[in-house]
Amino acid sequence: MTYTVSTARNIFPNTLAADVVPATTARFNQLSTEDQLAWIWFTYLEMGKTVTIAAPGSASMQLAELTLNEIKKMSFQQQTQVMCDLANRADTPICRTYAIWSQNIKLGFWYQLGKWMEEGIVAPIPEGYKLSANASAVLATLISLEPGQQITILRNSVVDMGYDPNKLDGATRITEPVLPPKELSKRTQVKIEGIDNPTVLSYMDNLNANDFDALISLFVTDGALQPPFQKPIVGKEAIMRFFTEECQNLVLVPERGVSEAADGGYTQIKITGKVQTPWFGSGVGMNISWRFLLDPSNKIFFVAIDLLASPKELLNLIR
Repeated sequence: MTYTVSTARNIFPNTLAADVVPATTARFNQLSTEDQLAWIWFTYLEMGKTVTIAAPGSASMQLAELTLNEIKKMSFQQQTQVMCDLANRADTPICRTYAIWSQNIKLGFWYQLGKWMEEGIVAPIPEGYKLSANASAVLATLISLEPGQQITILRNSVVDMGYDPNKLDGATRITEPVLPPKELSKRTQVKIEGIDNPTVLSYMDNLNANDFDALISLFVTDGALQPPFQKPIVGKEAIMRFFTEECQNLVLVPERGVSEAADGGYTQIKITGKVQTPWFGSGVGMNISWRFLLDPSNKIFFVAIDLLASPKELLNLIR
């Protein structure tokens, strides 16, 4: 059998991903602009209670500083219009700037707006405002979920706002500086129950160390990586961009796995564990599975990262 990215996606088909995340995101996107902004505000109020705080890093805040200061000087009416423009994906200078930010910068931007709304610096939601029935239902769903699923929905609710980046010809994405890899003396090596494959262990260790050059060398030239609820990213250049823009300072805590021979000398490996990210904080671990397909030379042809439906899925290593 000759594998393609399409067929590789079907390995370990019994993996149960948290489909509630894309479903809730879709429901959010169907809300009116007013309800979307109010939902984000009420969600911010829940942070620290039932929703995990998405604390931004200093680099994210610095890269959004000029735009934030511009908004800070506006009248309440102008500030409200900016937020409506972002939700409506309007063609404005601020929406165009927002469109080329990385997701971490966007999260930091909304986090700061939320703080300023609470402090009265940015136009708040009108006193006594009540969410519509649909928006209340989306908020209730969010509150009922696990922290990792909550923060993923929060992220999804803001990352696609702003002007469509596909319409910005030649625009350069603005991301945090790529940090140097962790020193060898400060690195720790993961141990995974049931797994001793050196490629998979190196994948985890290099990602934990921010050593993206060593990490990308583990892939075949036309390899693919599929982030949660996204289409596969194909090719080393695109995968490297994903690692540097969205995977800095991750903490991968793989726990157990299973390895099986596959057709054509390939090997398929499934691992379950947790991931901590700089936006969630060290106290929150997302329940994750990694599904690897390695070619006969033990290079990564495909890896899918799945946000799991429940903690029970951490034990589900059935093919």
